[in-house]
Amino acid sequence: MSDVAVLTGDLVQSSGLTPTMLSKALENLEIFSGAIAGWHSPASATRFTRNRGDGWQIVLHQPDLALRAALFLQAGLVSHHDGLRSRISIATGPATLPVGGDLNAASGPAFIASGHGLDAMKGALIAHAAGGALGAATRLADHIAQGWTVAQARAVHHMLWPRDRTRVAVAAETGVTRQAVDKALHSAGFPALDDALAMIEFPAQDTA
Repeated sequence: MSDVAVLTGDLVQSSGLTPTMLSKALENLEIFSGAIAGWHSPASATRFTRNRGDGWQIVLHQPDLALRAALFLQAGLVSHHDGLRSRISIATGPATLPVGGDLNAASGPAFIASGHGLDAMKGALIAHAAGGALGAATRLADHIAQGWTVAQARAVHHMLWPRDRTRVAVAAETGVTRQAVDKALHSAGFPALDDALAMIEFPAQDTA
């Protein structure tokens, strides 16, 4: 079994959604997950899988991208669905993936920990089963993300990938001014989040 990151989630207050709204939200999560597949080098399918009605699951073959992916999915939901959010439980570790694309048939410690983490979540919307420093960083990132407005989430969603995307490009993509993008990203706490993600994804090398 190879180490992966598993993200397991379900939509918050989905009972208030119409079947059409629920279906569209999950369709968009699948689209966002497809974009995340392209973050890998080479590209690697995230195998977006629906479960339990309003639930979903993806797998990442570069575990260090897990928090960035969770924030990307959350920002996409908030910006495309007027504030709708998902709970997201992250776990990393060994996993056995099925030959087919259905993650409901997957197994291994990463899938077990991610599922148990979702069941145990109280208050937080994004959590990491690893605990420790990574769990703490995830908790703080989630606290920031829970305060995003639609405009802030839209700017963050576009800035999270590629890493070198410019604010000028985001302004053009979203049809607002560069100044509006700057304001949205600052209010969303993006500069600090971006720094934290870089520290997770590119840890300092031990030169001793």
